Amino acid sequence: MSWLSSVRNALSGIVPGAKSQNPDTLWHKCKGCGTMVFTKELEENLHVCPTCDHHERIGPGERFAQLLDEGSAEVLVQPRSTEDPLKFRDSKRYADRLKTARADTGEQDAFVNAKGTIDGRRVVVGVQDFAFMGGSMGQAVGEAFIQGVEAAIETRAPYVVFTASGGARMQEGILSLMQMPRSTVAIQMLHDAGLPYVVVLTDPTSGGVMAAYAMLGDVHIAEPKATLAFTGRRVIESTIREKLPEDFQTSEYYLEHGMIDMVVHRKELRATLGTVIGYLCGERAAA
Repeated sequence: MSWLSSVRNALSGIVPGAKSQNPDTLWHKCKGCGTMVFTKELEENLHVCPTCDHHERIGPGERFAQLLDEGSAEVLVQPRSTEDPLKFRDSKRYADRLKTARADTGEQDAFVNAKGTIDGRRVVVGVQDFAFMGGSMGQAVGEAFIQGVEAAIETRAPYVVFTASGGARMQEGILSLMQMPRSTVAIQMLHDAGLPYVVVLTDPTSGGVMAAYAMLGDVHIAEPKATLAFTGRRVIESTIREKLPEDFQTSEYYLEHGMIDMVVHRKELRATLGTVIGYLCGERAAA
């Protein structure tokens, strides 16, 4: 029996409810340094590795819980859209991929909005979930983004969006690419209403999302060491036939070259957003 198995067996006898847990839920292997971390310890540390500070990917539920004032969150029902408009099939049917993603995440699609407050100031927060088909942008994501904009205008609140995506959803073809201009028009609606649009870039944000609403914010914040790119590193290197810097397409590289405004640790993100909203909205955002 390995030392790891011994620890797990010991814990099952001293931790209430631990016997119902399995090794996959009790421990988490950090994707940054490979350290095995207790899942509970990781959750208490906002899903940031206590050893190397690697920021793990998290979904809408965790984001809302970390950011919004306790008891203020009101998750909006995800809008419906046409499913599988092209009757697409690759190695699996698109309809089957959607069913699997919904079962795994408990969400209708890859973008979820919630209304609430941060430090008592009204805000609408949209979160893109990379766990749902890589956070890919299809019609449902476009509809949810517009829903968030409309909710922000209705409540006279800023719209804060957390991006995490591999890009446009290929199973919807040109219909997925149409969400780029649609989201751009929606952002202009926010500006016409005199409301700010704040983007928090998380790992990874790429492709059509990076070319659209991810880089159209009034303020751009990024989590540390997030991969941010329009196209892949290897594609660029093979095209220009040059070796790119090691930190290329990271949050820190973007900050150094003036493409984003700040890189903020997850532990400081709530306070930073509260300050930014206060500066941009003042008393207008007060609940």
